[in-house]
Amino acid sequence: MKERILLIEDEEKLARFVELELSYEGYSVVKAGDGREGLALLETETFDLLLLDVMLPELNGMEVLRRMRRGGVSIPVLMLTARDSVVDKVTGLDSGANDYITKPFAIEELLARIRSALRTSQGAAGFGEELSVGRLRLDNASRTALFDGTPLDLTKREFDLLQYLLENKGVVLTHDTLLQHIWGYEYEGESNVVGVYIRFLRSKIDNAYNVKYIHTIRGVGYVIRNEENP
Repeated sequence: MKERILLIEDEEKLARFVELELSYEGYSVVKAGDGREGLALLETETFDLLLLDVMLPELNGMEVLRRMRRGGVSIPVLMLTARDSVVDKVTGLDSGANDYITKPFAIEELLARIRSALRTSQGAAGFGEELSVGRLRLDNASRTALFDGTPLDLTKREFDLLQYLLENKGVVLTHDTLLQHIWGYEYEGESNVVGVYIRFLRSKIDNAYNVKYIHTIRGVGYVIRNEENP
């Protein structure tokens, strides 16, 4: 059964573009052009995920989010906005958003975040699921990673980063996406922390076992895929 996504966005061209891309990926998309129309749909129909613009006519996105949460609508919400300040992000998250993406965005990144949000809400990334690439296996239930059956000694942060890469296997994830998802919006440490932890993972996987799983896409981000020599 197709997951139903409600898109509340007043920029018609952007809304149509996102609708076409999501439909191509197999989602069922319903659009609303303003906050009141979108809220009415949330109150009368069932959806699996909401893509919500912040700057909307009639009723802004933050108010839509507050009212839907007060009304007991618990589906995951991904905010779409041109605003990128920390205050706006924190306000959205505190109001009940699950994730936040700033315009303009790459459709691949949006799709990756949608998949992640849906997996989390449906419990797919919860207990018992095994993720894998090549000879690397990761078990979410026991939070263990193994290469050819041998456990890898990973820190919590390394495990979380590897898990997110595997959940989005084959998808290029930007530096900012990884930073926000693994370290959080409030992170104020070193800006190169993602690259540092990617090197940690490579030293324990790629370099240790002479494989090539974790790839750098110059100027974009990172992706995990199997390019191991047979």
